[in-house]
Amino acid sequence: MGKFDRYLLQQLLMLFGFFCLLLTLIFWVNRAVTLLDWLMGDGQSVATFFRLSLLSLPGVIVNLLPIAGFIAAVYATNRLSSESELVVVQAAGYSPYRMARPVIIYGLIVTAMVAMLAHVLEPLANREQEVRRVEISRDVTARLLTEGTFVHPVSGVTFYVREITPAGELIDVYLSNSRNADQRQSFTARRALIVEENNEPLLLMFDGAAQVYNLETKALAITRFESFAYGLGDWLQPADTPRWRTRTLTTAQLISRPADVLAQSQATPQEMVTEIHSRNNRAFMGLAASLLGFSALLVGGFSRFGLWRQIFLGVVIMVAIKSLDNSVAAMVERTPAKWPLLYLVNVIGVAASFGLLWLAAHPHLDLGRARRARAARMEAS
Repeated sequence: MGKFDRYLLQQLLMLFGFFCLLLTLIFWVNRAVTLLDWLMGDGQSVATFFRLSLLSLPGVIVNLLPIAGFIAAVYATNRLSSESELVVVQAAGYSPYRMARPVIIYGLIVTAMVAMLAHVLEPLANREQEVRRVEISRDVTARLLTEGTFVHPVSGVTFYVREITPAGELIDVYLSNSRNADQRQSFTARRALIVEENNEPLLLMFDGAAQVYNLETKALAITRFESFAYGLGDWLQPADTPRWRTRTLTTAQLISRPADVLAQSQATPQEMVTEIHSRNNRAFMGLAASLLGFSALLVGGFSRFGLWRQIFLGVVIMVAIKSLDNSVAAMVERTPAKWPLLYLVNVIGVAASFGLLWLAAHPHLDLGRARRARAARMEAS
């Protein structure tokens, strides 16, 4: 590898790391807000929030790496051009294809990183996320017992407790159930306990009152009680044990144990094959995006006014490729037998990149430059 190759590769990798970190923070914060709202509504701790948010990072990063690779390639190439380094390299006899060699190496590095995430780390994180979510759904105490806060474990149910003693006794409890279309139920109690009977959670309330409002007759019935047991099983039913899904299994597991996967995930063989090829497609997007970001900026040559036209061209092509990729992915999800179309998008991206390199290697075919040259000669005459 020559000095230019090492220099350009070093610049690309440094910028790639910066943009990857920046984009990950932006998208992770956006996802963390939704996750925080869900967890706080269920009364979970901050530690649970950070654990689940960290587990969501592989899924965020795997989709951002190709974009970061494209932006880094555009930024590095634009800086080399603005500092006339590309002009010097081209004057030394480097063709666009030769200058693209370190970019291809860089794209393969991005591809390897995406492949590691898509085939191994993201499925493991998805598996752990499902296990944690099941644990949260089973944790009745955490979903209800938050001092001084109105919580909504399910739609139409509101629960409030003013204080929880060290012995686990609930002080000043309020429970409202408006899920019934015919009536509204409200319960208040000075003390309460949450116990289990026959694997079903019960709320034992002491020294309180029950109010039932009939929506049809507009009648309100109030009943005072010394003790009352209210079953929570209908809206706090523990979740089942997490089952295997193709998205929660690594590619090695999908290939080595297909019979077990098909039996426990209830997926079809075609869906399992599609999942593997979908991961491969996301990995190869890293190469296509990186090469496109470099080749688009070589078209048109050096200009004192910058390369904003080339940058705009590269962005337009990249957006078109990503849109096509999303459309094909949605179509393949509906019809798994069409999985070969997944690779078509990356083939188009790489072909477009080499087409731009070919145009850069044949500047005499630049019709826009020829028109500008003719216009300049006419003005001079």
